[in-house]
Amino acid sequence: MKYLCIHGHFYQPPRENAWLEEIEIQDSAAPYHDWNSRICAECYAPNALARVLDGNKDLIDLTNNYSRISFNFGPTLLSWMEKEEPQVYQAVQEADRISRKRFGGHGSAIAQVYNHMILPLANAHDKVTQVRWGIADFEKRFGRKPEAIWLAETACNTETLEVLAAEGMKFVILAPGQCARVRKIGESKWQEVGSRVDPKRAYRCNLPSGKSIALFFYDGPVSQGIAFSDTLSSGEKFAARLLGTYNAGDEAQLMHIATDGETYGHHQKFAEMALAYCLKKVEETPGVELTVYGEFLEKYPPQYEAQIVENTSWSCFHGVERWRADCGCNSGMKPGWNQKWRGPLRDALDYVRDEMVKTFET
Repeated sequence: MKYLCIHGHFYQPPRENAWLEEIEIQDSAAPYHDWNSRICAECYAPNALARVLDGNKDLIDLTNNYSRISFNFGPTLLSWMEKEEPQVYQAVQEADRISRKRFGGHGSAIAQVYNHMILPLANAHDKVTQVRWGIADFEKRFGRKPEAIWLAETACNTETLEVLAAEGMKFVILAPGQCARVRKIGESKWQEVGSRVDPKRAYRCNLPSGKSIALFFYDGPVSQGIAFSDTLSSGEKFAARLLGTYNAGDEAQLMHIATDGETYGHHQKFAEMALAYCLKKVEETPGVELTVYGEFLEKYPPQYEAQIVENTSWSCFHGVERWRADCGCNSGMKPGWNQKWRGPLRDALDYVRDEMVKTFET
C-alpha cells in the first residue's frame, strides 16, 4: 500500500510589545494592521476553508485542509489566534477532531517546543522546560496528549531525543541530511546514508538511556521543490509530483514532505487551493491513502533503525551554527554584514540565565 502525508509547520514569532502586550501597527504589513493579521488572511484562514475548483474553475468543494494533513502550530501563534481570530482558531481545533476519525484515532496536530528554541544549544533544564510547556499548551488547546513535538528548525541531537522519549513522544520529523546511518533491525552492519536515506519508511532510534523513538526523514528534494518552485501553481501539478515518487513493489511506502505551512497561501498565493485539490486527487487515486505519522507508525512499526548526525537542523548547512556564530549562512542581500555578534549575545544571555537560576531555584 502507498501512503501520503503532507506536514505543515505553522509559526510566527511573538510580535507583541512586551509592555503593552499588544501588537503595534506594522507599516510593512499594509493594508493589514500587522504581519500576523496579514498572514492569517493569506494562509491560516484560507486553509481552514479552502476552495476546490474543477478544470473549468468552477467551485466544486470547500474543505478544511488541516483535517487531512499533518501540522503543528507554534504556541505563541495560537495564543494570538485565539484572541484575534477565534473562528480560525476553532477551525484548527475542529480539524484535529475530524482527523482523529479519519486516521484511526490519530490526530493531524502535533505539538511544538514552546518558544521555537534551538534545543541542541539549550542546557538540559531548558530542553525539558521547552518540551513540557509545548506539551502542556497542546493538551490545553486540543484536549489530548500529543504523539510528537516539532523541533524548531528540526534542530536535534541525542540529548534532545532523550528528552522527547522521556516525555512520551513517539516520533519526530527530521530532514534527510540529519540521518547518519541505518541498518535493518537485528543486523550488525551499518550503512552510511546521509541525505540519501530512504524517506518512505519509519526508523527506530535506540538511545543511550535504553529508550527509543521513531524517526521520519521527510523527502528533501520534493519538499524543497514545493517550497521554492512553481509546483504549487496548480493542484494537478502538485499531485503529479507527489504521486510520481513511489517505487515499484507492494511494500508499504510513505511519501511525506515537510515545509513551512505558510507556503500554502502566504509565500505562494492561493497555494492553499493547490493543496486542497491535491488532497482530493490523492483520495481519488486507487492504491494511495492519505495518512498522518501516528497512524502509519501504528500500522507499520520500524523495521530499520537509524542514528542521527549530532547538532543539525533543516536550515543551516553548518548544523546549528547560524544561531551562535558567524557560520556564513545569509541571504547575500547585505554585503559586509555578518553574524559575529550572535556568539557574544548568546554567551551573555546564557550567563544571565545561569545567574538567575542561582537566585530563583536554590
